[in-house]
Amino acid sequence: MIARYTRPEMGNIWDDHNKFSIWLEIELLACEAQAELGVIPAEAVRVMREKSAFNVTRIDEIEREVKHDVIAFLTNVAEYAGPEARFMHLGMTSSDVLDTCLAMQMKQSGEILLNDLVKLKDVLARRAKEFKHTIMVGRTHGIHAEPTTFGLKLALWYDETKRNIARLQSAIERISVGQISGAVGTFEHLSPKVEEYVCSKLGLKPAPVSTQILQRDRHAEFMSALAIIGSSLEKFATEIRHLQKTEVLEAEEYFSKGQKGSSAMPHKRNPITCERIAGLSRVLRGNAMAAMENVALWHERDITHSSVERVVIPDSCILLDYMLALMTDVLDKLLVYPENMMKNLERTHGLIFSQSVLLALTKKEMKREDAYRAVQTAAMEVWQSGKNFKDLLLANDEIVRILGREHIKELFDLQKSTKNVEYIFRRVGLA
Repeated sequence: MIARYTRPEMGNIWDDHNKFSIWLEIELLACEAQAELGVIPAEAVRVMREKSAFNVTRIDEIEREVKHDVIAFLTNVAEYAGPEARFMHLGMTSSDVLDTCLAMQMKQSGEILLNDLVKLKDVLARRAKEFKHTIMVGRTHGIHAEPTTFGLKLALWYDETKRNIARLQSAIERISVGQISGAVGTFEHLSPKVEEYVCSKLGLKPAPVSTQILQRDRHAEFMSALAIIGSSLEKFATEIRHLQKTEVLEAEEYFSKGQKGSSAMPHKRNPITCERIAGLSRVLRGNAMAAMENVALWHERDITHSSVERVVIPDSCILLDYMLALMTDVLDKLLVYPENMMKNLERTHGLIFSQSVLLALTKKEMKREDAYRAVQTAAMEVWQSGKNFKDLLLANDEIVRILGREHIKELFDLQKSTKNVEYIFRRVGLA
């Protein structure tokens, strides 16, 4: 017996049993609407609601003969419902059922993914606050630039995750539409009130206009949102992989007791989870491209989109659910090494304050070009000799004359580099 639809977890959303459950509910709701309009007997709807059921194995058996999934489904349901089943699918076409069902499945999946994103956001918020004032070097082009904090790095990811939540919410709204409009979308053989009734019961909105199908720009937007979320996860994963390099080792994935990193080298602790996330994001982007290819179809419909969607939409929803769980776990257990961050920050012997010196000189009497030349000359010597940048500046009579020894020393204060951290956190919503 098939009762009213209840939401299963992600893996079950896309199995045949859930799909056929939704199909049956759509057909029964359409019959209820037809009965309210006086098109079919109310007693027939009561019987169908009581007796209708299906068997997945039997549907597959029938489909092998008839080569049509909806006909196979209706044939099997009729075996349970009896003569009253003749009122099912009245004035409808297969896509009325298929596309409305797909919208339901995408909506269900999207809601689970939203919950996943909220969990990720919460972990990022907690860890960003934990490391709000943990100073580390900021890098541009992979080269040391100026000081930042690890908390700011995580706050950036937190803010991006909020945008991904908004994107997905919008995409879910766009896909949460159904249609029961007949062979070419004109309602020739059934009333638009049937569509309104079915959609309202399912928590969907009727598509304002359709052909035989819902338009695939909706699906492409949903899939693009999933791909963008996957790309964000890849971004986070790539940064963690950089931070886990032996030469950097400022953060790393948690390495559990008994875990092995390499079949050949027992010392290895590899960022395998982040590498997995980075690789799988490529699948999401490829699937999104396939969804975009589905937008253009012949006339009122063809079925070139159908075979593609049966693969890419379930796969992307299930895959992103998995990836979000992985990333949330990585960030929750991420090992962070503030002492290494400070050690790395000091590797360039004070060069990270070069802009501070440049600006101080230009605020005094030096032309910017002359100030840049003087600071760069000292900086290049540091790169080549490993000498301390501050010491070289203090040994430069002209720079000392302009700035004074105490002012030069003040320019190398780390605290001034992070004076606006609290302001940024408040702006992001992490105060």
